[in-house]
Amino acid sequence: MTSTPVLADRDALAALAESQRALIASLQHPSGAYPASPTFSAYRGYSWFRDGAFIADAMSAAGENASAEAFFGWCARVITERADDVRRIVAAERAGSPLPDADMLPTRFTLDGEKGADEWWDFQLDGYGLWLWALGEHVARTGVPTDRWIEAVALTVDYLESSWRRPCYDWWEEHIEQVHVSTLGSVLAGLRAAAALPGLDAATAERAILAASDVDARMRAEGVRDGHLVKWIGADAVDASLAALVGPLEAVDPGEPLALSTLEELEKDLVVDGGMHRFRADTYFGGGQWPLLSCMLGIAWSRAGRPERSAELLRWAASTAHDGGIPEQVERHLLDPSYVAQWVERWGPSADPLVWSSAMFLRLAVELEVVSA
Repeated sequence: MTSTPVLADRDALAALAESQRALIASLQHPSGAYPASPTFSAYRGYSWFRDGAFIADAMSAAGENASAEAFFGWCARVITERADDVRRIVAAERAGSPLPDADMLPTRFTLDGEKGADEWWDFQLDGYGLWLWALGEHVARTGVPTDRWIEAVALTVDYLESSWRRPCYDWWEEHIEQVHVSTLGSVLAGLRAAAALPGLDAATAERAILAASDVDARMRAEGVRDGHLVKWIGADAVDASLAALVGPLEAVDPGEPLALSTLEELEKDLVVDGGMHRFRADTYFGGGQWPLLSCMLGIAWSRAGRPERSAELLRWAASTAHDGGIPEQVERHLLDPSYVAQWVERWGPSADPLVWSSAMFLRLAVELEVVSA
């Protein structure tokens, strides 16, 4: 962590961060799952490994260890209950006859850990890397024993090691035909974290290390254009999710030129007045600005040595908050307002609150020492 900026509005920002900590705790399901949103029709009743991993990391960083460990327990149960599915996927891949996308593990589950009956864009690998990363961060902070999670960790390593080369949907449930750089970075961070976990058997740890090296090599060889990371292999455009690869994931070292060039490109292409869009072609609810992404970019800039910029992004995210939490996106500087009505007709107003948004605000507040564990 870099030096902490002087914040005249620290008390107000701290109070907001504490309210988000309390909101997340109040919404966590008895199973340990974090609901994506308690009210939004398309998310209600479901938990994502991706969202949940970032939420758990925020709660862990804020000292809410029991909350984070309850989520890791939920992840472990979901995975171990599907051990036979993982083994079947791995065996098919190694035999050169990979299973179809529909037979891969889902990206979201009901709060009780079931698959759910609603159709979704379900084959996404990023969340399985991210839960390993979040667990690794928590273990490094706390030194907690890993015995209760280690079987699920090993199964997840097997799943990722065998499947990471496959195209799949990205963070935004789009473009299943592509290999997304944010997915590669999520898998890379997860495999590195798993390899370092106490209790993982040596053979699995070694496979995680070798797979991570291969992921890193491909990401750097094929996922870079003009000195910065790109949205997917072969693309020119960037995506806001790339900020996470610099911070908090540190899949790319925050001090290296690739990281700095990526952050600068994200600022130039996707940030307006402190609010960050997902990508330039976004039309989801008109393509608004996402508080969680501004906070993620803030963490990345903090790791890269610019905490003053991080504080500016934290303040922008704070401007989107209300008594009920922080929304998924706000209708500021919409990329294409003509799409708002059709999404509202389909699912109602966009997610508000989004628990992931609250978590990223809390996480950046901890990063800047606005609040402490």
